[in-house]
Amino acid sequence: MTTIKINENTKTGKAFMAMFEAFFKGVEGIEVVEPNYGQVNEERSIYTSEFADKVKKAEENIKKGETTTLNPDDVWGSLGLK
Repeated sequence: MTTIKINENTKTGKAFMAMFEAFFKGVEGIEVVEPNYGQVNEERSIYTSEFADKVKKAEENIKKGETTTLNPDDVWGSLGLK
């Protein structure tokens, strides 16, 4: 088995994938296997599962009202560290 890494965010990567799909889609013996980048909601993600868990926990804390609002003009004062 041969592995080819393709950055689908680049112009060349997009062109390669378009060509590949046009010529080889449904051909027996060739399969595109998507890497697992820390799945979030069944979609490919650049985020790790640990980061996604932290974001979900933060969202839960916001819903519970357990948040600190920062004033961008006085961050240290907002945190009570002045």
